[in-house]
Amino acid sequence: MTVSRTLSIATILVMAIQTQPPRTEGRLPQNGSYEIAARLELPHLERWAVDKKTIICLPGVLSNNLLPIPIISANNPFGKCSTANVTMEDSKLEYDIICPGRGSAKGHAIYIVSINKFSGRVAMVLGAKNMTMTEVQEARRIGSCSPGALNLSLTQ
Repeated sequence: MTVSRTLSIATILVMAIQTQPPRTEGRLPQNGSYEIAARLELPHLERWAVDKKTIICLPGVLSNNLLPIPIISANNPFGKCSTANVTMEDSKLEYDIICPGRGSAKGHAIYIVSINKFSGRVAMVLGAKNMTMTEVQEARRIGSCSPGALNLSLTQ
């Protein structure tokens, strides 16, 4: 009886393990059009900025030349920057932002990502100015990208 009971329990455990979905070691948001609400936070200033809403098309794949998720704040120096030390574990995407040139801007991004939304914080240091700030982002997928779509800003 104990042998058949042990065999039954082992069989049930094997079946339960096989029915679990495969675990992915991290992922980017699905490609498509996203509405991003971004707010720029400066040290020692409490909620002085309003949220800026932007609609942007994300490719859903990593590229050496582009940030996986762009920085939305106006007048930022991160347009020609690239990523380094990219790590993706479960739903956490983390990377450094490296800009070319001496005394240039740099940053560190941490996002919680799911298939149709993401949220995160990008800590930025603006190079020789030694000015620090953080961009906080909340985004949700609103559909597919239209052909030739890049960015459409909707400031609120």
